[in-house]
Amino acid sequence: MYAPERQQEILRLARDGGRVDVLSLAEEFQVTAETIRRDLKALDRAGLVRRVHGGAIPVGRLDFEPDLAERESTAADEKDRIAKAALAELPAGGTVILDAGTTVARLAATIPLEASLTVVTHSLPIAARLADHPGIQLHLVGGRVRHRTRAAVDAWALRAYGEIRADALFVAANGFSAEHGLTTPDLAEAAVKRAAVGAARRVVLLADSGKHGQEHFARFGGLGDVDLLITDSGLSPDDAAAIERGGTEVVRA
Repeated sequence: MYAPERQQEILRLARDGGRVDVLSLAEEFQVTAETIRRDLKALDRAGLVRRVHGGAIPVGRLDFEPDLAERESTAADEKDRIAKAALAELPAGGTVILDAGTTVARLAATIPLEASLTVVTHSLPIAARLADHPGIQLHLVGGRVRHRTRAAVDAWALRAYGEIRADALFVAANGFSAEHGLTTPDLAEAAVKRAAVGAARRVVLLADSGKHGQEHFARFGGLGDVDLLITDSGLSPDDAAAIERGGTEVVRA
């Protein structure tokens, strides 16, 4: 059984029973306790369970969405490595769209002051990070701001992305897989992400490995829409190879 399949079964057991414990799961799936702890960590990162002493409890919904502060502290080291690797993909003197997301925000924070770029974003935190960069022409997309993510959504944002063409989009997702594509909990945010994908010549997905195999309520594209996935070494070589067979380049930072 592959890890994503085992994790889905663990999630089902948690939802059915209200709780799962590490030792029982290790016995049931004939794997080590450490393997189960990694599974629970991945499910916790995706917001599908909450780890407790000796096991985990379910959060119970595909539309569960952790707040911004919680997401910023999750997989912090992995996100830093992903952001550093993504710097090499910025087009010199070009135009980029920076999606709302904590990993993309870390990329924004690493852009050198001397960088010369045109940046379009619907993320208030990312705009705030880049507002003082002298070499960046910053365009802030407007719309209704979602409090949970500090991102602009709805008609104004969709219209803006329908009027531009960028060299590259750096996009975030709450879950990604070959089967279910790119997903996020909120339909309004998914619509803006979909519009941003359509506005870019090249799409770069920044997502830590804990999001692989996870599925959320709103789908905004498939892995076939992604030219390059930058993730961390937690994504196995076999999973990376499977994604690359679908036409998406993978970098494991």
